[in-house]
Amino acid sequence: MASSTLVDVSRAELGLVVMYLNKAEARDKLCRAIQYGSKFLSGGQPGTAQNVDKSTSLARKVFRLFKFVNDLHGLISPVPKGTPLPLVLLGKSKNALLSTFLFLDQVVWLGRSGIYKNKERAELLGRISLFCWMGSSVCTTVVEIGEIGRLSSSMKKIEKGKKNGNKYQDEEYRAKLKQSNERSLALIKAAMDVVVAAGLLQLDPKKITPRVTGAFGFITSLISCYQLLPTRPKIKAP
Repeated sequence: MASSTLVDVSRAELGLVVMYLNKAEARDKLCRAIQYGSKFLSGGQPGTAQNVDKSTSLARKVFRLFKFVNDLHGLISPVPKGTPLPLVLLGKSKNALLSTFLFLDQVVWLGRSGIYKNKERAELLGRISLFCWMGSSVCTTVVEIGEIGRLSSSMKKIEKGKKNGNKYQDEEYRAKLKQSNERSLALIKAAMDVVVAAGLLQLDPKKITPRVTGAFGFITSLISCYQLLPTRPKIKAP
């Protein structure tokens, strides 16, 4: 019975790995971790690590072909009722900027792969795309702060209604606490991505060095990988 349970657990764990690696988004984020990890190791200096950084960056662009459609869909999709207008506008701005970034990034890929011959324009569009990504990260940061504030207010109301009871036994409170934790992680990731974008654009090269950019990018990549982890199935006891 014990060996049977061990086999079931192993099969379930391997199933999760297969499910995870089957996601194009997960493979992209794993490659992103390799890219920024290499950038951190190279520190902007020529060598093997920098070659890995550049080759992985180009390879990742293939994963993002036509991905701009996702945020274009989000741009025209309705928002949840009760969402404040400023958060709605910021959310839509994020979708528009991220969609533009992903669209222009395809032109950058065409330029670096030699299909699009105007290298100067491709580099210009690449720089514009990075500004769009930085703008979308700023919007995401502000949206997450606003949503965390709304969740905090809702949780305080539940606490007031549970003066003598255990708030953690309340299903609604636990759900909102989980959402708050998830949004807090998303906030950290978005804020760090602003620094990564600034580093790639070399807006402050003395402070945001290639090593700093690589470190921040590697951390946000790991956060993205964590956010994409599938839910573990419950193994029935024998």
